Amino acid sequence: MTTPQKTTPKARQKRSLFLRRGPMENFATVLIAAGFLMLFQPFLLALYTYSLAMLLTGTVMFIIVSKFPE
Repeated sequence: MTTPQKTTPKARQKRSLFLRRGPMENFATVLIAAGFLMLFQPFLLALYTYSLAMLLTGTVMFIIVSKFPE
């Protein structure tokens, strides 16, 4: 019988940037903050128009990404 080999951090395959939890959570937080700022600025109607979509995209992305492994 062979013993199972333990995986060390070096042996694990490195995940791409889009599959890591930390950077994607930060990106989602930036989207939420940008949507919030777009919602409360008084200058451009186009920014106000897309602010809710930006907020919702960031929120959904944060919920999904928070389930990713570290």
